[in-house]
Amino acid sequence: MRTGLDCRDVTIRFGAFTALNAVNVAFAPGLLHGVIGPNGAGKTTLINALSGRQALTAGQVLLDGRDISALPAHARARMGIGRSFQITKNFPTMTVFENLRLAAQASRFGVQPFWRVVACYPNLTAPAEEMLEFIGLTARRNVIAEQLSHGDQRALEVGLTMMTEPDIVLLDEPLAGVGQHEVEGAVNLLRRVSRGRTVILIEHNMSVMMALADRIVVMTRGAVLATGTPTEVRS
Repeated sequence: MRTGLDCRDVTIRFGAFTALNAVNVAFAPGLLHGVIGPNGAGKTTLINALSGRQALTAGQVLLDGRDISALPAHARARMGIGRSFQITKNFPTMTVFENLRLAAQASRFGVQPFWRVVACYPNLTAPAEEMLEFIGLTARRNVIAEQLSHGDQRALEVGLTMMTEPDIVLLDEPLAGVGQHEVEGAVNLLRRVSRGRTVILIEHNMSVMMALADRIVVMTRGAVLATGTPTEVRS
């Protein structure tokens, strides 16, 4: 059983600017951890440090007690850490299904013989079909990604993240730009994602955060101000 993802004195500096200042926080396994704070508090920088997209100036990131601070993002992804981004990063000219099948190809495939088209491989199409249902886009499987509503594009990006079957999911503002009529569906998707996984969620919608999170980390000016349950943080 995993012991979780931990930061120990994690510091990140950009010249004279300190984006993260000796951050110590433990993300226990199997819980949804919300990270909140004003713009510039260091929330996305923390996610980048955890996922391997930003090198540390000092400190350690530990996975199951193992120091993974020097590992690049792709190595951490293979270890079960998946992440989405504040700005959607799907393949805009491909259909929803083709996006998911390509993600399956990247995570489940070795060398593809050039004489066989990718549609011939059921080990790629089956997981893509399952993910369509999981993210609620089965009816939109043949829609070009850039033609989706913003909420559906967010759902697709979550689906792309989940195609790697991560144990730990890092989500950077998955509700950003989502219309009010789409919020309920997005929240239900986040609940499905969190079942049996460790989730670290950045979100500015406080009502959603308080309803979803098991634990909350409050950040300001690159440091952790408080941690606790939603009730404790609200108080």
